[in-house]
Amino acid sequence: MWGGVALAVLGVAFAVLGPTIWVNLTVGALLLVGAGVLVVHSLRLRAPVLEVSEGEFRYVRGRYIVRIPFRDIGSYYVLPGRTRSLGLCDLTGRPRVFPSVEGRRASRPYLPLTAMTSPQRVEAFMNTAGIPHRDRSLTSGQ
Repeated sequence: MWGGVALAVLGVAFAVLGPTIWVNLTVGALLLVGAGVLVVHSLRLRAPVLEVSEGEFRYVRGRYIVRIPFRDIGSYYVLPGRTRSLGLCDLTGRPRVFPSVEGRRASRPYLPLTAMTSPQRVEAFMNTAGIPHRDRSLTSGQ
């Protein structure tokens, strides 16, 4: 979204600073079109919804829905980086495998989150739901 706003400002600047030169007008118009595409794409992007209801964990992102009973979830982890993801583990500590969100035949061991999703909010939600964080250390936590 912010990239689209920045492109729009840059497009207006090109159009205003050199309105007599057709190159500046063309570049400004192209930047404004690109900005519009980015803004529309970011507005269509749906953030995933994490829910807890009737003894099950639900992940909803558009038409993609994952439902898992609480008794089958042992722990969770949040993959850091630009594209954050939520991983769930079974009671033995092995990552659960989910079908791809995009409908491809591949599967993945995590549920994608958007860049707008704060890891702290996910951790607070999982703590409220009573799902412990996965301890990746080799020590016993002492």
